[in-house]
Amino acid sequence: MEAIPKDMNNIRACMMCSLLKNTDQFMLDGCDNCDQWLSLRDNRERVYDCTSPNYEGMIALTNPEESWVARWQRIRGLVRGMYAVSVNGKLPAYIQRELERQGIKYKSRDLGV
Repeated sequence: MEAIPKDMNNIRACMMCSLLKNTDQFMLDGCDNCDQWLSLRDNRERVYDCTSPNYEGMIALTNPEESWVARWQRIRGLVRGMYAVSVNGKLPAYIQRELERQGIKYKSRDLGV
């Protein structure tokens, strides 16, 4: 499976894995890596809470298991697709608490934090 933005309008980055998609793709399919925890599909409010239009750089991930860039970016083993190098912002506190209750450790993708 791979996730590629359909166009470059309204691109957002998942704050949990840094996957890049446009808003409509996040609404339609959720995050291909994180939707089981973030529940973005068909939930516009969650899409806006858990993704950011502000990100730095782009990485085209084609071989997630063997890429040294994937290892460096902490995206090894995720779906093929376009990823941000850094995502500005962090998940809201209520979502971080939800993740913690599920035993998921969240680490911000914001290099400025």
